[in-house]
Amino acid sequence: MPDYSILLVEDDYYIRNAIARDLQSRGYGVAAASGGEAALELLAVQSFDLVLTDLVMEQVDGLEVLKAAKSRHPDAMVIILTGYGKVSIAIDALRLGADDFLLKPAEPEEIHFRVEKCLQKREFRLRIRAYEEILPICCECKKIRDDRGREPGAGDWMDLEDYLVEREKINVDATLCPACGG
Repeated sequence: MPDYSILLVEDDYYIRNAIARDLQSRGYGVAAASGGEAALELLAVQSFDLVLTDLVMEQVDGLEVLKAAKSRHPDAMVIILTGYGKVSIAIDALRLGADDFLLKPAEPEEIHFRVEKCLQKREFRLRIRAYEEILPICCECKKIRDDRGREPGAGDWMDLEDYLVEREKINVDATLCPACGG
């Protein structure tokens, strides 16, 4: 599993620590913020793969955290976590770009399942974007020329797998097609 970074925004100390410990025990890097203001400060200086935020918080609420996360880091996934189960709130959050919505109290397994699904969705989006941007490919050896930051045609040639792992930070599954013995 690639190293994923999660911003957990929860104003309840006990809930925040329980969720953070559980996610860390599953191998995720977790930065915990005690409220929306702290989350905005972290989002200004660091990017996260996923933001898991409480909805109702004093001063800066979860919808503001959602807006900031999506505007600063469009590839970040956002899950809204709330104790208020109104459908209208969920619809508003989804319209603003939330990727999922969880009701509190949520079991650790459910949180982990939703986090995992959002991160998979993020990886698929990144993989599709990388494939869409790949134009210079050798028709013989299938290597890719990475022209980013250089004059077109002056980039380094690299294997597709190396390109995806090193440049795009996408985990690549290795397999064999039927013609190669799979």
